[in-house]
Amino acid sequence: MLETELIELVKKITEQKCESNYLEIKSAEKGCPKIIDTLSAFSNQSGGGKIVFGIDESQNYKICGVYDAADLQKKIMEQCKQMYPPVRPLCTVATIEDCTVVCAEIQEIDNADKPCYYQGSGRLKGSYVRTADGDVHMTEYEVYSYEAFRKRIHDELRIAERANLNDLYTDDFEQYVLTLKKKKPNFKALSKEEICRLQGFTNENQPTLTGILLFGLFPQAFFPQLRITAVSVAGTEIGMTGNVGERFIDNCSIEGTIVQMLEDALQFIRKNMKIKTIIDEQTGNRKDMTEYPVIAVREIILNALIHRDYSVHTESAPITIRMFSNRMEVENPGGLYGRMTLDQLGKISADTRNPFLAGAMEVLGKTENRYTGIPTIISAMKEQGLPAPEFVNERGVFKVILYNQQESSQQFLSDVMKEILVFCKQPRTRSQLEQLFRGRFTIPYLMKQYVHPLTEKGLLGMTIPEKPKSKKQQYFTVKL
Repeated sequence: MLETELIELVKKITEQKCESNYLEIKSAEKGCPKIIDTLSAFSNQSGGGKIVFGIDESQNYKICGVYDAADLQKKIMEQCKQMYPPVRPLCTVATIEDCTVVCAEIQEIDNADKPCYYQGSGRLKGSYVRTADGDVHMTEYEVYSYEAFRKRIHDELRIAERANLNDLYTDDFEQYVLTLKKKKPNFKALSKEEICRLQGFTNENQPTLTGILLFGLFPQAFFPQLRITAVSVAGTEIGMTGNVGERFIDNCSIEGTIVQMLEDALQFIRKNMKIKTIIDEQTGNRKDMTEYPVIAVREIILNALIHRDYSVHTESAPITIRMFSNRMEVENPGGLYGRMTLDQLGKISADTRNPFLAGAMEVLGKTENRYTGIPTIISAMKEQGLPAPEFVNERGVFKVILYNQQESSQQFLSDVMKEILVFCKQPRTRSQLEQLFRGRFTIPYLMKQYVHPLTEKGLLGMTIPEKPKSKKQQYFTVKL
């Protein structure tokens, strides 16, 4: 950060009088404060963060200055060295109103090195994440999820304790073996015991979670919550009721093998989707169009089943399907795995959380296993003239949201746009817009679907129009 950028940042802080997910404010007027929790949180979050010293939050964000800029930086480095892996801050010093302020920029570390934690407390108690403007301890599961990637732990291969080989050697398994030997000749000479071991269906001659989920007569007898719960409601939120007070239009629990759950989930969605008939102007032929592209829905359900977290930490959490009047949501336990980020989805090959399960589903012909799922979903929505899918990656949860035609109608857009225009009567930053719509939209979706169209229509202006992607960019209302 340049000195001029720090001065501009301090000015913004004193005007907005708030912290954020990416900004922490410390006084440091009488000494170096403890920042190990923030060092951990910023190192673990996407995009890192900044710690600004020399502003007193308790005095209405007054610029108070730091006690000694040189010693403060030394003390900051001492705390950074107590982290694992060590944090390497970039410090900037500036003088404002005869007061010295210091900014320490904390970069996000690689996912393979997460979590960053305070060594004095250990990995579990010393790991933090950023929530709004505060730092909170990581849950045991969040810490484990990073370790599982780093240590290449395959929870899909854990033993199904109460199961035996008779629960695995079903007709579905026998059919799979025949298919496998046709597709992969190297397996022809192997016994079914050897095939099970190599394919991850058994571990120490006992059935694994993968084997039972693929071939068991009733997998939920061993893993009751590894299922799908599906609901369809009349309104736009859970709790809204229909014309006669009904809470759910439809509600069911989907169980069985992975393949059975995939097919039953698609049947539930088809049953609860609206279908409109279109007449081709050229041929006069009728064509039925579903509310959501079936190919996109199938990929979403398939991805949820194959790539969900199957560790003991999420064993009690089912996949959920929620169908509302304006959208459909599919949520599975386990956030993005490995080094993958939301911005990279569909653009690069991803680390696979459950490679044995994914490989078996490829043999069954249910998936290509070529990382084409996300591009297929995006393309199918675009071809049907629907808004782009929204991908949400939160603490231990991954969600895909599809908006239907009603959601993209001018009336709905007007409601959201009007809210933005009212909010931007005073210039607002991306982070402020993100705070306003937190829980409703992710910031990339909000910018693409609403903010950018408003700027294109001339209803929303930019303070730095020549640099639309500037970090200092603010949006303001031109007219209502």
